[in-house]
Amino acid sequence: KEGIGEEVRAYLKYLSYVLRHKWFVFVECCKEGIPWRGIVHDLSKLLPGEFIPYARYFYGREDTIRRDKTGYYKPTDTGDKAFDFAWLLHQKRNKHHWQWWILPEDEGGVKVLPMPEVYRKEMICDWKGAGKAQGKKGPNECREWYQVNKTKMQLHPETRKWIEQKLEMGESGNV
Repeated sequence: KEGIGEEVRAYLKYLSYVLRHKWFVFVECCKEGIPWRGIVHDLSKLLPGEFIPYARYFYGREDTIRRDKTGYYKPTDTGDKAFDFAWLLHQKRNKHHWQWWILPEDEGGVKVLPMPEVYRKEMICDWKGAGKAQGKKGPNECREWYQVNKTKMQLHPETRKWIEQKLEMGESGNV
C-alpha cells in the first residue's frame, strides 16, 4: 500500500508542476501575442505515455537530484528507458522543441531545419515558464540559462540568430 501512496504522491507533485509550468508559459505566450500556443503548450505531457514516466522519473525517488543548478537535465543520459522514450515522444509531438527540427540523414549526420517564428517564440516562453515554475524569477534567468546551454542545442543559424536577438545578446552570443 505504501508504494501505491508514493506513486500517487509522485503523480500529484508532477501534475502540480505541469500546471504551474503551463500557467507561466501561457502568461509568456500572451505577452508574445500567441495565447493559443500557451493554451495548447505541452498538452502531450498529460498523456499516459509521457505523464507516468515523467512523474516517476522526477518525483518517484526523492534521493536523486535530476537537474543541475541551472535547471538543466540531460534527458538522453538518465538510465531510465521509460523516461527516455517519453522524452522522445514529447519532443516529436511538440514543435516548440528544437529537437523536432532535426532531420536524421540516411548516411549519418543530421540536417537542421529553421524553426518558424511562432515555435521560436513558444520555445523561449517555455524556457521562461520552466524557470519560473522552478522558482527562478530573475529578469535575466532565461538569457543566462541559454548562455550556459546553447552549445548543447543544434539550431539552424537563422533560428539561433533570432533567439539571440530576442534575448538581447551581443553579436558574439554573449549576455
